[in-house]
Amino acid sequence: MRFRTLARSLALVPLLGLMSAPAWSLGVNEKAGLQAAMQTYVDQQLVDGAFLYLDTNTGQTLKLHPVTAHPAMFTMGERYVLCFDFRDDKGQPVNLDLYMARKGASYVVFHTEVNDHQMLQRFIDEGKARTAD
Repeated sequence: MRFRTLARSLALVPLLGLMSAPAWSLGVNEKAGLQAAMQTYVDQQLVDGAFLYLDTNTGQTLKLHPVTAHPAMFTMGERYVLCFDFRDDKGQPVNLDLYMARKGASYVVFHTEVNDHQMLQRFIDEGKARTAD
């Protein structure tokens, strides 16, 4: 009996945390879900181990090799921004900013910025994006 009462009480803790948390605060489960969805997205996009990116200035298709996901996350209301480090064929670092949205119980990537933090920085400066707590 005590176990069931304790289990019910513990089940409510995340819900209470969400109700009192600021809009930019993310719980551990939500952060883990975002990271998992980002990793799944990257894995699904790989062609022979590389993320293909069309450089619209040169017309060349670049092969980007995944290195690691950043732990930092940003919120934009109900949208999120996560970052992932890649390297090009010359070994130079290339960063991807992945803009994500909730879809049912998971998340989807709806926009990707390659090696360009200017848009995210502008959103931060304008108060439209902030670091998730």
